[in-house]
Amino acid sequence: MKLLSGAAFSRAAEFILDSNRFSGGACRSARCSSHSLPATIATMPGLPRVARFPNLRALAWSGDTLYASRGYELLRAKIQNPVDEMSWQRVATFRPPLRRRVSALNRLTARLFRDGFHALALTVTGGAVAAVPGAIITLPPDETEFRQSHRIIRGTRPLHITAVPGGAIYWGEYFDNLARDEVHIYGSADHGATWSVAYTFPKGAIRHVHNIVHDSAENCLWILTGDYGDECRILRASIDLSRVESVLQGNQQARAVAMVPAADGLYFSSDTPLESNYIYHLNRQAVLSKLAPIDSSSIYGCRVEDRIFFSTMVEPSAVNTDRYVHIYGGGAKEDWRLLLSWKKDRWPLRYFQYGNAFLPDGSNTTKYLAVTTVAVKQDDQVTSIYSVA
Repeated sequence: MKLLSGAAFSRAAEFILDSNRFSGGACRSARCSSHSLPATIATMPGLPRVARFPNLRALAWSGDTLYASRGYELLRAKIQNPVDEMSWQRVATFRPPLRRRVSALNRLTARLFRDGFHALALTVTGGAVAAVPGAIITLPPDETEFRQSHRIIRGTRPLHITAVPGGAIYWGEYFDNLARDEVHIYGSADHGATWSVAYTFPKGAIRHVHNIVHDSAENCLWILTGDYGDECRILRASIDLSRVESVLQGNQQARAVAMVPAADGLYFSSDTPLESNYIYHLNRQAVLSKLAPIDSSSIYGCRVEDRIFFSTMVEPSAVNTDRYVHIYGGGAKEDWRLLLSWKKDRWPLRYFQYGNAFLPDGSNTTKYLAVTTVAVKQDDQVTSIYSVA
């Protein structure tokens, strides 16, 4: 089954994003799926943790191999049994300025200065592209040291980097943008060696880019932007960005960072401090369903086998009052459940980061969920491996 495109998508979006429907009003169209949501999500015993690795941040999967970082060092390990005996091997390092090499050595200063790797994409040639504070860095195949391939002049780093099977790599600018200047998506056709502007949102269109997601079922890209009014958009784009069409727009529930494509459509979670947050499903006929409420903003999601997972973060607001980080799991035909929780630690979030649970990008062929928690009690900057079988 094919996704609607072009004008058909736009017509579908007109009623999908009507604020009355998102806030619980009656659906007045066959395209609006009427799910009866429980007042609270079901809770089940937590997933069994089979391994725990302190001081590691999980970044990306490549089949049965997990890539993670320790400071400015990139490591990888292949899933094996028993999982807690995974052997971590050094892949490469990056040499940041001296002050960052020093601050990265301490857990709290690393949090304070947002040190280390923040995103990673593996290239089709066997190399890698990563985001670190102030730079995009590239690792050519068979080398062991990243080099800076682009200096970031607006903001400090993108939230995600996306590599598509044909070899192109993309990332979108993520910066405060109070003046609402134009916003660029950068692309590389040479595996991250050089970068150029691949697409530009005009001045006043959006605040910044949250994510770019490759959808293998349709061989297209999904671009997620924020943060207010019509700046909140979910857009469908061709692989070369020659066609970009708005699918959902103009509501805080279209303010998303995490999206997980699946055979039956797209799963995404909202990321708003202004309203209640939910997990949604947009099927291959552009029918939008509200699947489950979640307790706070969500910016990470992933798939393990046929199950989808989203995490929440502690981002206090008048609406987001929860002081716990959560992991939710489910699917279109499966009840969504609260699976794991951690309490925010005592360090001020303004300086030492929101409590969060990072879920790695990439394609995971294992039965294991990798989660890196930060700014939480007991498991600060810990990567945990859970069995979902």
